[in-house]
Amino acid sequence: MSSPVTRESEADLVANAVRELARRTRFPVAFGGLIEEGVVSVTSIVGARTRSLDGLRVRPERGLGGRAMMELRPRMTSDYGSSQQITHDYDVFVLGEGLRTLLALPIIVQGRSRGVLYAGGWEEEQVGGVTTAPAMQVAQSVADELRIRDEVQRRLHATPPGGDVVAPAQREELRESFAELRSIAASVDDVDIRARIAQVERRLMVLAGEATPPTTGPVPTIRLSPRETDVLACAALGSTNAQIATQLGLREGTVKAYLGTAMSKLDASTRHAAVARARRAGVLP
Repeated sequence: MSSPVTRESEADLVANAVRELARRTRFPVAFGGLIEEGVVSVTSIVGARTRSLDGLRVRPERGLGGRAMMELRPRMTSDYGSSQQITHDYDVFVLGEGLRTLLALPIIVQGRSRGVLYAGGWEEEQVGGVTTAPAMQVAQSVADELRIRDEVQRRLHATPPGGDVVAPAQREELRESFAELRSIAASVDDVDIRARIAQVERRLMVLAGEATPPTTGPVPTIRLSPRETDVLACAALGSTNAQIATQLGLREGTVKAYLGTAMSKLDASTRHAAVARARRAGVLP
C-alpha cells in the first residue's frame, strides 16, 4: 500500500501532467488520474466550465478512458454523445461538462495501464497527429516517472537492514545496484523520490562498509559532487565513457570532464585507481 507521502506525490504528478496536457494541446479541458484499487479516480481537472467532472471514477473497459486502458492505446471521439464505439457509463460527467470531442490517453507502465489522461473540447473537432503526438508524450512522461518510482520501491523493500552484512558473492550486485540508483536519481526531479533514493544509497554504503576489510593508515576526507559520484559509480562497473554518457544522459566529453575532476580529487592517475581510492574512502561501495 502506498504511503501518504507517495499518494500525495502521485497526485502532484498527475496534476502537473494535466496542466502540461492542456498547455501542449489545443484542448481547453484536461483531466486525469491513476488507478487505485481497480478504479481511476480523477484527481486533477483543468479548464472545466462546470463541476460536472468532479468525482468521476472510471473502471477499465467502461467509457472511452476504460477502452483506452484495456487496449493500451489512445482513443478519441469527435462526437462523444453519439459514439457507438464506447459505453456511456459516464455521460452524466462528460456531457454534463458539455464535452463533444474527447481524447483518452492510457498511462502504460511495464505493459500495464496505471491510469488515464483526458483532453477534451466543447466543439466537434477532428484530432490529428499534430495534437496527439505531444499528448502521448505527456502520458509517456508520467509512465516513465512511475516506472522509476516502482524501481525505487522495489529496491527499498529488497535492501536488507543496515545491520546485515553482505556476503562477498553479493558485493558486485550491490555495486551494480548503487550505480543504477545513481543513474535513476539523475533523471528524477521529485524531491521526495530523490530523498528516498539517497536513503537506499546510504544503506548500501553501510552494507559495503561492513563487508569491506579494514584498511591501515588514515583515510583522507573526499568530497565528490553528485555527478562525479554518478560517473565514478558507472566506471566502477567497467563502463566506457560512451556507455556512461548513455546511462546518465550526458555528453561523452562531459563524462570525461567529471571523471577527470574525480580522479584529481582522489589523487589518482587512472580510473581504476580512482575507483579503488573512492571505495577506500567510503565514497563508493
